[in-house]
Amino acid sequence: MSPNDRPLRADAARNRARLLQVAYDAFAAEGLAVPIDEIARRAGVGAGTVYRHFPTKDDLFSAVVDHRLRRIVDEGRALAEKEPPETALVVFLRSLVLQFGATDRGLKDALSGAGVDVETVSRETEDAFKGVLRGLLEAGQNVGAVRRDVDADDVKALLVGCLEMQAANPPAAERLTDVVLDGLKA
Repeated sequence: MSPNDRPLRADAARNRARLLQVAYDAFAAEGLAVPIDEIARRAGVGAGTVYRHFPTKDDLFSAVVDHRLRRIVDEGRALAEKEPPETALVVFLRSLVLQFGATDRGLKDALSGAGVDVETVSRETEDAFKGVLRGLLEAGQNVGAVRRDVDADDVKALLVGCLEMQAANPPAAERLTDVVLDGLKA
């Protein structure tokens, strides 16, 4: 067993979890500009503790985004099970833009490729996110509710655009997101 394979001590695991939560809150509220030293201060640990768990800011941000995207994937899967195919994609995209986009600048930065490219986070997580997006899209297409001439990459690009609208003009974001979503209808 290598040193990297050993389970974390209880205090180290608590510190790591606290760092991830504080970093998530900071990145969500302020985007990627938050310095590591500030995250350490807010978490009540030294910068060395941050660097022991996350050697670079990119590593920290990647861990935060990976965790967030896993939750979004789970929510997308749950929507696929409970919503009819003709509405599941719309509900998913609206929640990403209007719920998460309004409060999570870090996620917007990641999905748009600002700072840390979401594809560097985790191939497994990125594949799961695209898989949920593709599944919701194809389900809507199969029942004739969604245009057939778009694919998951197109929808992700539209999502990023809607997230940018949310950041640039929050009062108009819901209306403009609806315009985009109407454009996806068959």
